[in-house]
Amino acid sequence: MLAGERLTVSVAESCTGGLLGSLITDRPGSSAYFIGGLIAYADQVKRDELGVPASLLTRHGAVSREVAVAMAQGAKARFGTTLAVSTTGIAGPDSDGSNKPVGLTFIAIASEWGSRCEEYTFTGNRWSNRRQAAEQALQLMIDEVRAGAGRQRSQPA
Repeated sequence: MLAGERLTVSVAESCTGGLLGSLITDRPGSSAYFIGGLIAYADQVKRDELGVPASLLTRHGAVSREVAVAMAQGAKARFGTTLAVSTTGIAGPDSDGSNKPVGLTFIAIASEWGSRCEEYTFTGNRWSNRRQAAEQALQLMIDEVRAGAGRQRSQPA
């Protein structure tokens, strides 16, 4: 589907630690659209490699809607793709010291149609939370491509 739409994809992963990229590359033909990804586990990597402003990290924390969107926008710019997906969350088993619950996850998409972010709270163990986040991110990416393709087709030539 992605190759047929002539789209390219990149990822910026924190809590999923590479699982999203793995799910994407599990699909035959993914080299036609998947450019690459970055595991931005530490705040320093989010800042230095994805351009997430330090002020966002300080004000909202790494696990936030604002940081997820900035991560996706940073990946899109860094890799020069038409679409980027990011994940940031608290996989567990312990919280990150904030008042945010274990399982809280933000998944953002930045594309030529704009940016959006979804919030989830997964209730499994660490592995389950990470896997659910990666699978949900993949589904959001597919949904975004379908919606974007529909928007493109509905525009007059």
